[in-house]
Amino acid sequence: MVKIYCKNTGTSKEFVEGTSLGDISREFEFDKPYDILAAKVNNVAQGLRFKVYHSLDVEFLDYRTYTGRNFYCRSLCFLLYKGIKDLFPDSRLIIRRPISKGYYCSVDKGNGSEITEADVEAIRARMLEIVDQNVPFRRHEARVEDAIKSFTALGATDKVKLLETCGDVYITYYTLGGTADYYYDELVPSAGYLKTWSVSLYRGGVLLRVPDRHHPEDLAPFREQPKTFGVFQESHRWNSIMELGNVGDVNEAILSGKASDLIQIAEALQEKKIVQIAEEIERRHNDPANPLRLVLITGPTSSGKSTFCKRLSIQLKACGIRPVSFSTDDYFVNRLDTPKLPDGSFDFDNFDTVDHDYLQKDLLKLLSGEEVEVPEFNFVTGLREFNGKKLSLSDRSVLLIEGIHALNPKLTDKVPDDEKFKIFINTITSISLDFHNCIPTSDNRLLRRIVRDFRKGAFTARETISNWPNVRRSEVRWIYPFQEEADVLFNSAYLAEFAVLRSHAERILATVPKNCKEYSEAHRLLNFLHYFVPVSDREIPLNSLMRGFIGGGSL
Repeated sequence: MVKIYCKNTGTSKEFVEGTSLGDISREFEFDKPYDILAAKVNNVAQGLRFKVYHSLDVEFLDYRTYTGRNFYCRSLCFLLYKGIKDLFPDSRLIIRRPISKGYYCSVDKGNGSEITEADVEAIRARMLEIVDQNVPFRRHEARVEDAIKSFTALGATDKVKLLETCGDVYITYYTLGGTADYYYDELVPSAGYLKTWSVSLYRGGVLLRVPDRHHPEDLAPFREQPKTFGVFQESHRWNSIMELGNVGDVNEAILSGKASDLIQIAEALQEKKIVQIAEEIERRHNDPANPLRLVLITGPTSSGKSTFCKRLSIQLKACGIRPVSFSTDDYFVNRLDTPKLPDGSFDFDNFDTVDHDYLQKDLLKLLSGEEVEVPEFNFVTGLREFNGKKLSLSDRSVLLIEGIHALNPKLTDKVPDDEKFKIFINTITSISLDFHNCIPTSDNRLLRRIVRDFRKGAFTARETISNWPNVRRSEVRWIYPFQEEADVLFNSAYLAEFAVLRSHAERILATVPKNCKEYSEAHRLLNFLHYFVPVSDREIPLNSLMRGFIGGGSL
């Protein structure tokens, strides 16, 4: 017998060795408004078919948890693949990226024709059949060499390249009704768990919609994101030009000695985009009827706002413009006046963390030609200080304001919209592990933040991971609602980034103790990073956005 301590109830029970987590979950009585989808076993995520042979701590999870959602959405992607493959055996599905509260997917039917509404309806009907039949997701283990042979026979070159370069000896793959696929983490037990979803024709592909994170019985509300989609398409075009579609392609390029080329091309593409933005600002600034004077720069945490602002300033100077800049962070209210979260901790991402009335008063003075002494926030004392920093604008000046709330209309509502140029910086990861395993954008930024916080001695990896859910909630509330209102979106991600971050992040993530809840996320990120062939950061230019996180930059 083994003793299982259930964190959901705070109680223990004994079970026969080899009992599955699914069976164990039914023996503990606690509030289960939604299906249990996964569990954390000694702080490591496991599927419900996992069998216990030792005494363990277990926490059962539904869709409202990050791990539960990941299990559900991965399984849903396999269901879509199965539905398409059954109808179009020669087809190819590429799950591109999360967008509009769903997953945007490309579908090549294999017969040269475009996918139609009728095709999507047939796919939906087939998926429903599989759900109604409650077909199980079966887990298999195989030697990597054998898995490579199997996926080669299936024509899945994306998976073959990934497996050839990941360095594993054995891998786990899954089958659904005889169709095989590879996923880098666990799935739910069977298709019957996938009760809420939708598929629709969308921008030449398919949009796979998923449940709302707070109310899993409902679909997440659809939100059109044309500008975000445009940035994704632009990144995809760049990848196609470089013939890099997934991580296996990037790994092969690195192993063949092309890491330096990847970095230099990515940096050149970003610099080209910054130059284009600077030239557009110059054009509007020189408009005699309505000269532009104010540039607002925002984005979520670890998107590279500060370094971008500095690089944009350099390009503006090259255009003959005198940029003047400050950060909304310098207008933070004193720490004791900072809004608080329900648990009593400070809510540093709340809009009211910024003294927006005072900031706008200074802004209007600057735009009217006055000289202003701007504050500087002391993050050690938690106080706003005045240290003699004075700003003023000349006829050739443009004011740049950078911060997470810069695009919030309330921050600059006394300035006409046609006098503002709004820039939103995001980290839109443009490659996937393979055609069916896309990389969450938030993972990119979380790894950046873990590395930066640890390097600066601000927070340990455990502390950064612990605070990440609060950061994400604040972004959804205060930052992302204004993304589509920007004049231009800038993507700060590039292809070799995870390969560079791996060299820094692995040793930092290894410091997270196994006996804390944050270990689950550290363990997941370590497993994720091992798919990337590591690259030294010595090729990263001193003015790179990446230098803001890994250090050693000139800006």
